Amino acid sequence: MLNLTPTLHDCELLDQQDPLRPLRDLFEVPAGVIYLDGNSLGVLPKTVPARVAQAVTHEWGQDLIRSWNTAGWFLLPQRVGDKIARLIGARPGEVIAADSTSVNLFKVLTAALRIATADHPHKTKILSERSNFPTDLYIVEALCQERACSLQLVDTQDLAAAMQDDVAVLLLTHVNYRTGAMHDMQALTAQAHAMGILTVWDLAHSAGAVPVDLHGSGADFAVGCGYKYLNGGPGAPAFVWVHPQHTDRFWQPLAGWWGHAAPFAFTPDYRPAPGIARYQCGTQPILSLTALDCGLDAFLHAEAFGGMAALRQKSLALTGLFMQLVRTRLHGHGFGIATPTEEAQRGSQVSLTRAEGAYAIVQALIDRGVIGDFRAGDGGPHADILRFGFTPLYLGYADVWQAAEQLRQVMHSGEWQDPRYGHKNSVT
Repeated sequence: MLNLTPTLHDCELLDQQDPLRPLRDLFEVPAGVIYLDGNSLGVLPKTVPARVAQAVTHEWGQDLIRSWNTAGWFLLPQRVGDKIARLIGARPGEVIAADSTSVNLFKVLTAALRIATADHPHKTKILSERSNFPTDLYIVEALCQERACSLQLVDTQDLAAAMQDDVAVLLLTHVNYRTGAMHDMQALTAQAHAMGILTVWDLAHSAGAVPVDLHGSGADFAVGCGYKYLNGGPGAPAFVWVHPQHTDRFWQPLAGWWGHAAPFAFTPDYRPAPGIARYQCGTQPILSLTALDCGLDAFLHAEAFGGMAALRQKSLALTGLFMQLVRTRLHGHGFGIATPTEEAQRGSQVSLTRAEGAYAIVQALIDRGVIGDFRAGDGGPHADILRFGFTPLYLGYADVWQAAEQLRQVMHSGEWQDPRYGHKNSVT
């Protein structure tokens, strides 16, 4: 049990006792950096450079096109998908690593609409929450322009009441990208199914961060990305999961040759592959998949230390510690905490709010080697977000204490008011 105001010594003792501490050695964490942005881009696994170099210099450079067979390139999307499946409560052969989250979302939303409306043509709505990740909503808007459907947005607390008979699909992000608030997937899926509504879950801020049980929750479709908590590198391929009861019912809309039952037969007609393989489209990015494959190996190592359950326990301890330090050591500096204090409702990040200067404060912290990020407000009071991700694979308790201390110094000194910190970069 930590003191009311934990000291650096307290946190260093926790690090010494941490059974997950050896996992940090699997990653290249730059010296002098406390990296709290793994919820946006994970750090580099140490095995990636050599493995990708092998794929470039030997598999591509020497074996050339033969590597589709000899190096197993052709089945790499399935092999990577099977590793992801272990983290999200899916089974072998049910997940494919391919394309981007947005592209995969378009695929599964289209399939879900076709299934939902096949027997119930009056179901014409896709329901989501106003605070959902914007690109997910953009994809829905584009889809609705092509099909006779509409998007209904409600506040989070009104989701249950909005699940009416005309709703075909409920689209939700499991962990909110701004606040870190986590939905009860099982409860919301059950409510949706009671109204004949299919569920699509975006796991971008869940996979590798919190335990997910797609089968146990009864979910219908799920997508997610590979470059956040899965540490697959910038622009890493995403993934898609479809419940086996739905997989073979319809084509997905991007019927490319990689999803064909016999892609090298080169027939003029399309015949979808059985199972999740049909959710591929074009040729997959082998070098990026290779890097993602290495990132996922860290979770295989973590299984010897308790797997996702142990990672979740440490994640809650790290986020809880940070919130405790903000309340005790940063009192009076105008910060609010947008992230739920209840553990069952919290992802693996902490989002602070402030009425002014949030962007500049983040930039001042980055100059001190504490890397988080900024998300603009949604129009409410104290709405701008200072966002900090806590990845238990490579973060320790002393890191958390030092991050809070650097934030205290930034505020106490007033250095965040330096005009140079107010200049907005392209990526915030």
